[in-house]
Amino acid sequence: MRAFSYTIRQAFSQIARNKNMSTASVFAITAMMLILGLFFTLMVNVNLMAENAEDQFETIQVYLEDTVTAEKALEMTKEIETLDYVADARYITKEEALEIMKGRWGENSYLLDGLVDNPFPATIEITSTDLQYEEVIVKDVEKMRGVEEVKFHQETIDKILTITGYIETGALVLIIILVIVSIIVVSNTIKLTVHAREKEIQIMKYVGATNWFVRGPFLVEGIIIGFIASIIAAAIVGVGYYKVVDMFAEKVLIIFSSGMVPFEFIIQNIVIIFVALGVCIGSLGSILSMRRFLRA
Repeated sequence: MRAFSYTIRQAFSQIARNKNMSTASVFAITAMMLILGLFFTLMVNVNLMAENAEDQFETIQVYLEDTVTAEKALEMTKEIETLDYVADARYITKEEALEIMKGRWGENSYLLDGLVDNPFPATIEITSTDLQYEEVIVKDVEKMRGVEEVKFHQETIDKILTITGYIETGALVLIIILVIVSIIVVSNTIKLTVHAREKEIQIMKYVGATNWFVRGPFLVEGIIIGFIASIIAAAIVGVGYYKVVDMFAEKVLIIFSSGMVPFEFIIQNIVIIFVALGVCIGSLGSILSMRRFLRA
């Protein structure tokens, strides 16, 4: 118990003595985690959009102009059913489209209750006899009067998957670089303390102190620095994402026909990832800084 108490006291004392470098270490790790948080929130939302698009993979969505009446829409639906390669066509009213979206949002569907006007257009949903003929169907439908837009989801999915691949690769490279930089900064911070206590460490070794007893305060110092940085970064990402959802969720819904990932999911995962990563970076930086003075 005494050894544990000594380790904790020394760790906080060392952070206080080198507060400028400790602060720099916290900022370096925080900056790295903020960029990680940005890519993480972007990735999970892009993946959600891709999943929603894949749910509609086998259908073509024909959005109708607001001036098209229900009777006219039904006539268009019957006409579309007669086209080559069309297996089925179904008319979906604006109200039904809104209810479908509420079902996709699940427990977050209450966000749609505040809409003043229904932003979803009446739609004709087409199922083709074979996916390879969907482009032919789209060309025929686009010629019809009253059609505002035709969404061909295969093209959308291909673009989303391409963008997702670029984001994942870029994020991985950037995060690796930032993790290395963070470890170096933490290592250099702790090295200052090690140099300042070099004689004390040598005396402790002479009187029989184990490597882990000597290493303990420095290891805890690195863990504390990483933990503080992770909490700061998680708080910033959490607040930022909450505001983004509040400001843009409705617009994303209208533009991409997909909701945003719930705030609760983001904050829970961000905290776990950041704390684990922060503690690992702090520990590794500490261990590397002591290699010159202690045997592994």
